[in-house]
Amino acid sequence: MTRKISLGLMLLFLGTQIGVTQSAAKAQTPVAPTTTTKSICSTQLGTAIDAVINRPLFSRVRWGILVQPLSTGPTLYSRDAQKYFTPASNLKLLTTAAALQQLGANFRIRTSIYQNGNGVLRVVGRGDPSLSDTQLQTLAQQLKQKGITQIQRLIADDSYIQGDIVNPTWQWEDVQSDYGAPVSSFILNQNIFSLKLVPQAVGKSLQVVWTDAGEARQWRTINQSVTVAQNQPSYVNVTRELSGTVLRIQGQLTTNSEPSLIDLPVIDPNYYFLRRFRTALATEKITLGQILVANSGVNQEEIAFVESPTLSELLAETNLNSNNLYAEALLRALAVKKPRVNQTSADVGLEVVKASLTQLGVDPANYILVDGSGLSRRNLVTPEALVQTLRGIARTPTAYIYRASLPVAGKSGTLKGRFQDTPAEGIVQAKTGTLTGAISLSGYMNAPKYEPLVFSIIVNQSEQPATVVRQAIDEIVVLLTQLQRC
Repeated sequence: MTRKISLGLMLLFLGTQIGVTQSAAKAQTPVAPTTTTKSICSTQLGTAIDAVINRPLFSRVRWGILVQPLSTGPTLYSRDAQKYFTPASNLKLLTTAAALQQLGANFRIRTSIYQNGNGVLRVVGRGDPSLSDTQLQTLAQQLKQKGITQIQRLIADDSYIQGDIVNPTWQWEDVQSDYGAPVSSFILNQNIFSLKLVPQAVGKSLQVVWTDAGEARQWRTINQSVTVAQNQPSYVNVTRELSGTVLRIQGQLTTNSEPSLIDLPVIDPNYYFLRRFRTALATEKITLGQILVANSGVNQEEIAFVESPTLSELLAETNLNSNNLYAEALLRALAVKKPRVNQTSADVGLEVVKASLTQLGVDPANYILVDGSGLSRRNLVTPEALVQTLRGIARTPTAYIYRASLPVAGKSGTLKGRFQDTPAEGIVQAKTGTLTGAISLSGYMNAPKYEPLVFSIIVNQSEQPATVVRQAIDEIVVLLTQLQRC
């Protein structure tokens, strides 16, 4: 078993709180909230929630809360629900709602290879976030079945998605980490690659073992790590220099400990794809000559293709595991719904999100969006916008698909380690969110003694550890399970 450490992260014992709307929020395992079995009348709910958020340790924290019945009825609790907050990964609720409305549950993203004559093939990427080496092998096999044994020139057409491959408002620590991987027309293996750091004898540098020899040749590694005795602390920090060509490895692991697996974002997704595809072609004994990237050209006969899973499955990966890359890919997929003129795909996608949310009854004054995942600190969303989205999508024919994409308390996704052995287990479906100083949870509850509820809880400007804030949020959610009509 290997320990998996994202680029730029220190091991958790250091207490480092990173900026994550992470691809799988593995650290979300707070202590189960204190619970009581008594029931609460709706008129008592405000006092009960206030008792949690008015504790002295939260005296400098901003809370935004809105609790409403899912169908109709009076607001049960509101605290700054019309004010802006940094939503973290709760923003994915908006992106995925728009994607489901605009693209449909059966939408798939297609990667195609066209034959342009004279031994020239053109591969067109369309931003499929699920594409992996397995699909590359399928493409190579399809070419072999067509009788192709030699490709003189392979052109990677990256024109489908336009704009920066990394959002310019993301922080440097996020761009260096696997959860901030670049998004473009070509996404392969979630645009990350891996290496292992293996302890040696005490005093020796950690051994760097690359899983992809082709990727190893793209980097110059400065290894400043060391193997230490077993009674010493372990930590690893891997950073990328601004040039994008130098990896600096620092830190220490104890001798005889398990290797640490480091995930790194690729620098150039187009050529990463081409390098890996060359390897796939070689296994089918197809020789490949020149490779190049071009963003224009005429596609003639399609001779091979692979498709992503359906949007329903893409939504599940996006929300269940809080996958930033998937959310950003879906944002750009929305750009196909609207002609673009001198705009990036992401900007067009954001316009489509806004139009779709307006159709669902979400007030556009309630949010300012700059990405699709919530990783940017410049996103601003009110709790009211999240509740309006959840209520709006619940009235649509595909509401069950949207709801099924959300983590279930104590059971799945980023909520698997929360609410276990509490009254909320199994009856809450909600989206988590985590950035440094910002924690959020918004979703649905099938209240046992009350009608179904929708809620949004956002905490900003918090100096408290994330686990402490999550425990308080979870206490509030458990209070909602005790609601009854009085």
